[in-house]
Amino acid sequence: MPERRGPAARLRGILAGGLWALALLAAPTGLLAQGAAPADPAAPAPVAAQTGTDDAAAAPRIGMVTMLPGEVFFERFGHNALLVDAPASGQAIAYNFGFFDPGESDFVARFVRGDMRYKLAAIPFNDDLRYYDHVGRGVSVQWLDLTPAQARQLADALARNARPENARYRYDYFLDNCSTRVRDALDGALDGGLHRQLQGRSHGTSFRSEALRLARPAPWMWLGFDLGLGPAADAPQPLWGESFVPMRLARALREVKNPATGRPIVAAEERLLPQRLPPEPVEQSIAWWPWALAGVLLAFALIRLSARRPRAVAAFALPFWTLCGLLGALMLFIWFGTEHRFGWANRNLLLMSPLCWLSLPGAWQVLRGRRPGAWLPRLLLVVAALPLAALFFYWLQVYPQRNLHWIVLLAPVHIGLWMAFRRIRGDAIGD
Repeated sequence: MPERRGPAARLRGILAGGLWALALLAAPTGLLAQGAAPADPAAPAPVAAQTGTDDAAAAPRIGMVTMLPGEVFFERFGHNALLVDAPASGQAIAYNFGFFDPGESDFVARFVRGDMRYKLAAIPFNDDLRYYDHVGRGVSVQWLDLTPAQARQLADALARNARPENARYRYDYFLDNCSTRVRDALDGALDGGLHRQLQGRSHGTSFRSEALRLARPAPWMWLGFDLGLGPAADAPQPLWGESFVPMRLARALREVKNPATGRPIVAAEERLLPQRLPPEPVEQSIAWWPWALAGVLLAFALIRLSARRPRAVAAFALPFWTLCGLLGALMLFIWFGTEHRFGWANRNLLLMSPLCWLSLPGAWQVLRGRRPGAWLPRLLLVVAALPLAALFFYWLQVYPQRNLHWIVLLAPVHIGLWMAFRRIRGDAIGD
């Protein structure tokens, strides 16, 4: 995932957590690291396929570098790059697909629309490492057992791709990011062999489960992804699809063989920098019953309060309905106003509907000590029925949107508000 730092990157990360899910690549970083044993770019290649003949000696050494997650929101997904170590020149170049130009006049507008432009950059590998050492993020390299022809083909393809006229690409969070670009470049060098070996296997993960797993240390980022992602993010992904996460791609490569040689594609692994930050989060399922219990208890409290303190019910309903309407309007904007396809058709719209805004005048009347109109309970009945439709969709689909915890939390609350205001409509207002 991209990690370019700076004020624009911070704005981008905030929008990423709040909009959707409507996070950028390291700026220059040095090679020395405490407790690490950096690879020597001038050292001989560690794999037999690239040593032993003049032809092999002229071929570059290729590695995939993986950077573990950081603590800043735009570093949560980790990062990777392809390393080309050319013995002839003595240079180690990192090909990095995570660069963008925050100075573009339409950068923010493109991000909001989901039409982002990123580019490949070739930078000295020593520069990259200095930053990761400074912030305490772990870095490792997997040296690849490629034939000399494959290594040269990959190095040449990366060099061509890094030219200014070829470097830009249309970025997508899950389908076309810095990690999938690394994956696709390797697949090209293996003549499609990587795709063939990864496409047919799965860990049962999805884009949502991986996004939530990695965002969990940042609660607001986690919340933005969980509410903003639609059902398209819940389809189970093969190893090929889940390799949008750099660490997943690194693990997958350990099980891949080079079709040209029949040997494992990873010849050796080196830890260049230790991880001094918290480790990569593990996946955790979301238990629905605490959410259901909270929703039921809140609903009962609202119903009981409606008999003796209707203004307290209205004081809760006003910000609750305002927030539901805002979130629902944002989901509609993502669906119909942007190209963030994984936020389209979000079933959470049935739980946080802009219809809630229509109820605000009725709650304001109660807060001022007046009886609401007869229209309010009728409208609230419609709002309360929408979460039941969301539950129907959840059980109907083979791969439903994983929002059961939100359904069992908010359905009782909407039903409780309907029952509370129906009672208030029939009772006298008082404190």
